[in-house]
Amino acid sequence: MTLTEHTTDKPRVRSVQRVTRPDPASRSRGGQRFVLIGLILACAYSLFPLWWLIIAATKDRVGLYQSNGLWFSGWHLTDNLHQLFTYEGGIFLRWTANSLLYAGVGSLGGTLIALATGYGLARFTFPGRGLIFACVVGSFLIPIALLALPLYLVFSDIGLVDTPWAMLIPCLINPFSVYLAKVYTEATIPFELLEAARIDGAGELRIFFSIVVRMMTTGGATIFLLAFVNTWNAFFLPLTVLRGEENWTLNLGLYNWSGKRLEAGVDLTSLVLTGALLSIVPMAILMIAMRRYWRSGVTLGALK
Repeated sequence: MTLTEHTTDKPRVRSVQRVTRPDPASRSRGGQRFVLIGLILACAYSLFPLWWLIIAATKDRVGLYQSNGLWFSGWHLTDNLHQLFTYEGGIFLRWTANSLLYAGVGSLGGTLIALATGYGLARFTFPGRGLIFACVVGSFLIPIALLALPLYLVFSDIGLVDTPWAMLIPCLINPFSVYLAKVYTEATIPFELLEAARIDGAGELRIFFSIVVRMMTTGGATIFLLAFVNTWNAFFLPLTVLRGEENWTLNLGLYNWSGKRLEAGVDLTSLVLTGALLSIVPMAILMIAMRRYWRSGVTLGALK
């Protein structure tokens, strides 16, 4: 008897999976998480020096050098403030007043001049306007530090060295502020509004102060804040044109205190760090106070 084996080859069926596109919502959530992590890291990187400065301002001289730099080792902030305000007859308060004078008055005058210049370049036609604007833009290529020595020579010839005018006059002229004012004018002030005001009999000065300045509060606030921070943090210019301690800025005075450790053997590191912490307060107050101008500017743009 013969057995015959019959084998049947059955075709194998492979499962086919449909390739679908990823959910846009999931991709959006992934991108948002990536951006959020990046923002958290950037925020931590920016706040780390501030945290270290706050911690250092609360320590005495021993704790500053022998304790962990990122955590408290005692509360000596009150003593540091008392020493800061009484050292050398309270010269720190004089330096703070000088910095507020230079940065406040100089930035306010510079903002007004920049708004007027930018408005003129944006809304008036006159010979040489393109050349003037090209010079304004080209001046961005000149580092500010290179202008300190020429300014010193000029102020020395006219007798303004070691006077408040040596700091105020350079603050009144800022090419970048002029450029910002021109851009804001072109985006905010329409030609039709100016023509309507001229038809009603308004003069150019009245148009500028009654219409242009009021409509450019957001741009003016931005220009003023940038100029204030730039002047407040200035170092090389006051180092060049100011000699006497009574006219020094806050940064220059703190720099002089930090150098006394090497020159006279007096360690004023605690006072320097406490003064550096207090130097942040005016800019923080100014930023908070100016916030309403940006909010009103954004609302005005939405209504348009």
